[in-house]
Amino acid sequence: MAISVSLLTFSQARTIGLSLLTSAGIFGIIVGFAAQKSLGMILAGIQIAITQPIRLDDVVIVEGEWGRIEEITLTYVVVKIWDERRLVLPVNYFLEKPFQNWTRSNADIIGSIFLYVDYSFPVDSLREILPAMLEGNTDWDKRVLNVQVTNTTEFHKEVRVLLSSPDASKNWDLRTFVREKIIDFVCSSYPESFAKIRVENTC
Repeated sequence: MAISVSLLTFSQARTIGLSLLTSAGIFGIIVGFAAQKSLGMILAGIQIAITQPIRLDDVVIVEGEWGRIEEITLTYVVVKIWDERRLVLPVNYFLEKPFQNWTRSNADIIGSIFLYVDYSFPVDSLREILPAMLEGNTDWDKRVLNVQVTNTTEFHKEVRVLLSSPDASKNWDLRTFVREKIIDFVCSSYPESFAKIRVENTC
């Protein structure tokens, strides 16, 4: 009987021991995987600190959002979105995925305005009036001012206006200002030139 009890005890201990070893093995794998990811994040943070693909206050577009780099740590980056929201991204995002940095070398930027008008609209009249629209506007740095017809359809032509500014925020304000002025100009001087759909009566 004593021998049987001893064997039973050893058998139970063996089962418990195997269970503990199995649990410890799984736990070790989980801890090792987590440690590997954490170490990878820290190394990515160090790489960003050295190579500087982003810096504090850089203007970036990530995940379709426009914002500024507000905080950089070894494991995450905080992007302040234009509407005051915060986008928190793992630091290795900026090494593994493409993103736009509008201020990587300098903050200068060129923005565009698109206008869709009838074929009868005289583009030269817009070229002539634009300098007067921009007179005294400090958001324009006077590097670029260009007007071109960039596309046509059966209904209208596409006119693109290029404007340069010292940074993205000023370019946004500049484009909204000029867009309003252009609409007022077309309304007052060429109201018939807004894009329209032509219908032919074949009867």
